[in-house]
Amino acid sequence: MVDDNRRGDDERGPGAAYQMFVVMEDLLDKLKLLDYEEEVLAKHNMKALSRHYFASSAYMPSNPGEQFFMFTIIASWLINAAGRPFEQPQEYDDPNATVSNILSQLRAFGGLVDFPPSKLKAGSGEHVCYVLDRLAEEALKERVFSWRRPNYPTEEMEEESVMEDDAELTLSKVEEEMTEEPDDCEEENVMDLEALKSRTNQSEARLSSKPDNILESNMDAAEWNLEVERVLPQLKVTIRTDHKDWRIHVDQMHQHQDGIKSSLKEAKGYLDKLQEEIGKTLEKVGSREKYINNQLEHLIQNYRSAQSKLSEARECYQQGSGGVTERTRVLAEITEELEKVKQEMEEKGSSMSDGAPVVKIKQSLTKLKQEIVQMDIRIGVVEHTLLQAKLKEKSNMTRDMHATNIPEPAIGAY
Repeated sequence: MVDDNRRGDDERGPGAAYQMFVVMEDLLDKLKLLDYEEEVLAKHNMKALSRHYFASSAYMPSNPGEQFFMFTIIASWLINAAGRPFEQPQEYDDPNATVSNILSQLRAFGGLVDFPPSKLKAGSGEHVCYVLDRLAEEALKERVFSWRRPNYPTEEMEEESVMEDDAELTLSKVEEEMTEEPDDCEEENVMDLEALKSRTNQSEARLSSKPDNILESNMDAAEWNLEVERVLPQLKVTIRTDHKDWRIHVDQMHQHQDGIKSSLKEAKGYLDKLQEEIGKTLEKVGSREKYINNQLEHLIQNYRSAQSKLSEARECYQQGSGGVTERTRVLAEITEELEKVKQEMEEKGSSMSDGAPVVKIKQSLTKLKQEIVQMDIRIGVVEHTLLQAKLKEKSNMTRDMHATNIPEPAIGAY
């Protein structure tokens, strides 16, 4: 997983790992525009967020529980500020349900969610900054806020129009700097150049008016030395350095170069000494390693032979386990067939020992005998009826025959 993240960062660029710090700073500005100090921090009695509160780094202290709770509070407030009702999560709510609800609201706003929800449970990181920044944008849209171009203050032009050479320090520039208000500590020790110029002009005028005679001083040398010591602090002239002057930069570069050279000499001595100590230590370690290898050579040989035997035993075990597996499979098939045969035998034995079919046969025979008796009775009745019919027909025939055989005289007597 770490390799995949590193590979993704390499594809995006070397600065992708620090993009969340920029997003966090933009998010903090947006939260201040939304007045989160009054609506969130003051309401929940929380401290103000730092510039990189939700940005995760190995060099920054982190508190996942506190950061996740702050994330849920701010996210719910931003969703409500964006015009969608969202219940504020509590401290003991299920974090998975809370994160899924926040992501569903983000998808409803049209935000792209191409990362697992577990990324937000840490309470910090790139995805947390992205979710809050996206919700803050929706809240600003709801409040009809639009970014405007910054208005830069116009700088007043200097009184001097054009300088011949800014790098050259002219006397006029020195005079202008000296006429400015210096510090209280320097005012006592700085001499006015205008007064100095006026004194030199007066002295030159005096010299030009006097005749060309040899001037002799009547002042005592001791008093002259005292006067020089008294006036000496006032003769100090300080010139303010211009930081834009390239000569100052060159001097600073030379100073830094000299400092680097001196530090390099000192550090080089320490590094050379450290290199020698490391080399000696490495030699000692190498010699000790050779001694240990020589002392443990027979143990290493035994270990190698044991390793070879172990590999052979593992191969034999694998072969034997393969045969055992095959035989176990065959045994399972045979056992299954044996179970089927036992089941068939049990079914046949139960059918043979069961007397229900015999009882059914006897019942059928009894019923059949009853039906035969009934049929015999019906046959007897039918035979009797036929015999009656035949006898009646025979009696009718005999009567008819007797009627046809009556004599004719007997008929005439009537």
